[in-house]
Order: sequence, then C-alpha cells, then structure tokens
Amino acid sequence: MRVITGKYRGRHFDVPRTFKARPTTDFAKENLFNVLNGYIDFDEGPTALDLFSGTGSITLELLSRGCSRVVAVEKDPLHYSFIRSFVEKLGDKAADPVRADVFRFLERCREQFDFIFADPPYTLQELEQLPDLVMGHNRLKPDGIFVLEHGKTQDFSTHPCFVEHRAYGSVNFSFFRE
Repeated sequence: MRVITGKYRGRHFDVPRTFKARPTTDFAKENLFNVLNGYIDFDEGPTALDLFSGTGSITLELLSRGCSRVVAVEKDPLHYSFIRSFVEKLGDKAADPVRADVFRFLERCREQFDFIFADPPYTLQELEQLPDLVMGHNRLKPDGIFVLEHGKTQDFSTHPCFVEHRAYGSVNFSFFRE
C-alpha cells in the first residue's frame, strides 16, 4: 500500500497477505482524489470519516493530504490493529482509529464531517442502504461530500442526494450531497 501524495507521499506499508480486505487500487484512489479536489479544499484541514476502513489506505491518504481529523471505523480486529500500527508509526494525532461496527457507529456518532468515504464489501447486504443511513443520520457538514465505493451492479443515480458516478476499472464511486 502506497501513499500517492501529501506529507507522507511515497511511504509504503505492507498489507499482510492474510487480510480479507481489498485496498482501493492506486489507479482508482488517485482518480478519486483528483475528483475530490473539486469538492474539498484539503489546505483548509477538513475532517473525514472512513467507514469500512479495511487496510486504512484511504485514511492514510486523507492524513497525508492534511485532514485535521480522520476517524477510521473498522470492525475486523486484525485490520483495526494494522491501522493502529501505521498510525502509531506516523505519530499523526489527526488519526482516530475506532474498532466498531459501522452501522452501530453511525447510530451513536454525533459528529459531522466534511468528507465521508465508505468502502464496504461489495457483497454486503446493506450496501444499498448506506446512502440513506449516512445522509439520514446528518453526519455531513453543510457542503460535505459522501463517496461510496461499490461494484458495477449497483446504481445510485436515482437517489435524491446523488451527484455523480465515476468508474475506474472494476471500482465504482458514487458521490452524494445534501
């Protein structure tokens, strides 16, 4: 796993082969952040929530680009430990890894974020409900953006908060705003 740009640019973290999570490809991640630059001013230190953090690849990129706070929610204990370990190595106080179920976290969380990213397993039964859960719990700040990574079989274009869809190979991103 490699950091594309920012203060940690070029740093590598080896993801254990035993991980079930698939990190967002560098190609898709780079293109995602190119699009996000039109929505988010990373120089202003936005806050971010990374749901289903997996390997922590997006969390790491958000920290590198200058987010003032990044909450990384991951349920799997091995993945959570991996995220904690690279956060400790970096010594970045903006990172807040949380070991929790995403759905319970969304119910209890009272904080709002400038950017929310979710990369659930593509086979997750509740995947179709995620835009409603995130948008319905008022987790986005005004002008905030929610991005959901999903497979090619999902289409969120009829959702009332849908803004745009981008596809990079087999990786699809749907963007939502209030």
